[in-house]
Amino acid sequence: MKYKISFTINNEKVEHEVESNKTLLRMLREDFDLTGAKEGCGQGECGACTVLLDGKPVNSCLVLAVDADGRDILTIEGLANGTELDKLQASFITHGALQCGYCTPGMIMAAKGLLNENPHPTEEEIKEAISGNLCRCTGYKKIIEAIMDVAEK
Repeated sequence: MKYKISFTINNEKVEHEVESNKTLLRMLREDFDLTGAKEGCGQGECGACTVLLDGKPVNSCLVLAVDADGRDILTIEGLANGTELDKLQASFITHGALQCGYCTPGMIMAAKGLLNENPHPTEEEIKEAISGNLCRCTGYKKIIEAIMDVAEK
């Protein structure tokens, strides 16, 4: 069964028909070609699929697309302003806070959610905010430094 839903995605109002069992992640990737959010575990454990829903980080693999009705979705693709990167994106590059890049979009979106609520978090608050995002490459040190740098400016 399909449902007609309307929502805002990356500042664009959208109406869309979606199957009742389709996840937000699958809808973003398959229907809108927004492939920044990745399917890592499919169980909400790795954070690779993190997007902001009404400004808060969510594991999009655990949210049904129909639950996005009337809501605001922000993906990694919506952070940049044209060719100008978001401060977090630029800071991740400057600090070398990415290697393979698989976790990077989810990590940035989790950090963005934190900074939306708390523009000047402590290192411990940053660690807590990204604790649901797994990275096998960087060891987190540079990721935390990149987020701290944005928070301090």
